[in-house]
Amino acid sequence: MDKLTLRAEFESVMAAGIVARTPHFALHEQISTTANRWGAVVPKRWARRAVTRNLIKRQIYALGREQLTLLPNADRVIRLRKSFDVQNFVSASSGHLRSAVRTELHQLLKHCLAP
Repeated sequence: MDKLTLRAEFESVMAAGIVARTPHFALHEQISTTANRWGAVVPKRWARRAVTRNLIKRQIYALGREQLTLLPNADRVIRLRKSFDVQNFVSASSGHLRSAVRTELHQLLKHCLAP
């Protein structure tokens, strides 16, 4: 799995539009013939602590590696579009937050796996 690195690549994929959403995430996808490439956009606006932003990005890229052989070739950007409630997730890197992010990301990728 490759990562999207250039701003122009992110903008190109995000301009293609949203193909799936969950309460906290949006999936942007652009069909590619070369390989599966992933990008994660986790704005400071929605995840204030660096620990939380890094946890979310790690979960996104880990999920991309797991689903690598199951998904068709495309460039994908997963964008955090709403913050997780600080009242429910007090710790910035708790196991509870990790599992909530992982569950929601699995729901998001069901769209890509469906024929």
